[in-house]
Amino acid sequence: MAESLTIARPYAEAAFKLAREQDAMPSWSDALSRLAAIAADESARALISNPGVSADMVATVLADAAGQLGAEQRNFVRVLAANERLGVLREISGQFEVLRNALEGVVDARVSSAFALSDAQLGEIVATLRAKYGRDVKAMVSVDPELIGGVSIRVGDEVMDASVRSKLAQLAGALRI
Repeated sequence: MAESLTIARPYAEAAFKLAREQDAMPSWSDALSRLAAIAADESARALISNPGVSADMVATVLADAAGQLGAEQRNFVRVLAANERLGVLREISGQFEVLRNALEGVVDARVSSAFALSDAQLGEIVATLRAKYGRDVKAMVSVDPELIGGVSIRVGDEVMDASVRSKLAQLAGALRI
């Protein structure tokens, strides 16, 4: 994983630089996200790793599958294909978002909840995180029934776990002592 991040970093920085120069941050963010999702597909991975298919053909297929891409974005895909780096598109997209968030003063929060959150509940969580970090918060919400109840929030490397599953695990650990 660390190697993938090391490989992806210069490509993410190059894409970020292009996006800033073009004042096209949302477009690049969306394009990289779509490309990462496509490259993660099993059939796309098989195409990418097929030595019988040229890098240019792989780049064309991926770029076409991603939908509307600008000329620079298509060229970026060709560069990735030529350098055999399409396999790290997910990491490139992730690092691009980290750079974008730093520029825009935003922090990503991954909120997992046992049940779907209402807009008011999510708003309260976002407001609390905004006050804690002093930055705008971009929340990505997922439902995880295994939490039993409550929420688990990840911001960067920090995890705030207020789930029933976590509380039960703490109780079980305390009873074993």
